[in-house]
Amino acid sequence: MKRIFLFLMTNLAVLALLSVVLFIIEQAFGVHLARGGMGGLLVFAAVFGFGGALVSLALSKWTAKRMMGVRIITAPQSEVERWLVDTVKRLADQARIGMPEVGIFDAEEMNAFATGARRNAALVAVSRGLLRSMSRPQVEAVLGHEISHVANGDMVTLALLQGVLNTFVIFLARIIGNIVDRALFRNDRQESGIGSFLATMVAQIVLGILASMIVSWYSRRREFRADRGGANLAGAGSMIGALQALKQSHGEPMPPQMQAFGINTGAADGFMRLFMSHPPLDERIAALQSPA
Repeated sequence: MKRIFLFLMTNLAVLALLSVVLFIIEQAFGVHLARGGMGGLLVFAAVFGFGGALVSLALSKWTAKRMMGVRIITAPQSEVERWLVDTVKRLADQARIGMPEVGIFDAEEMNAFATGARRNAALVAVSRGLLRSMSRPQVEAVLGHEISHVANGDMVTLALLQGVLNTFVIFLARIIGNIVDRALFRNDRQESGIGSFLATMVAQIVLGILASMIVSWYSRRREFRADRGGANLAGAGSMIGALQALKQSHGEPMPPQMQAFGINTGAADGFMRLFMSHPPLDERIAALQSPA
């Protein structure tokens, strides 16, 4: 629950920081970036909303490598690394995508992730804990799951969805802020007042929470699809076995910023289930055991 809460707070903090910066610019320099009526405001919101999401996508591989301490396998140093690279190559060929970069990161938890802005230039990385604790058929299924994410373009779709939602959060929050400023604070000036700023901040927090629920819902749906893809590439039995093995994982989780890209993110209860990026493992296993 704490990990999901931190992830949500990070997203809301970005929007809040943007509002503060814009307010300071408008008040100090008299520059009104959102002038031009509703159309101008929508363009302004789209530039900022999509800008952050697309920059994050473009930097996703670079960020993941440094945040997770991923060592890219350029020349396999052991039989395990050779098998890992060969397996990723075979699965990538089956999925008809370009060969991803393959890496390993130091973590006792059984986990893996895929990221990258393009399906033919992605990164697939696994933890040492996963390589030690799972059988090779199970590891192959996990790799198939991650390759499916790449083949389905999940990273790009997630970034575009976040960009659309960010756009409407910024757009609607500023409209609400202006309405409140005029209705409650009686501000008839063209410039935004402190009432507009405060109302915009509150609206962004509320709308940001709703947007996070939508992103999390989509993320959970894509996990079911990737599990099915892993089952198609490596066998349903191996994919189910891998998910069952993940239930026994008790290592340190990945950082909040990376959890949406991992295969195992733990569980949450009650209201916080709405912000889970992954469905519970029992639900994922049941979905694979039922007819497609």
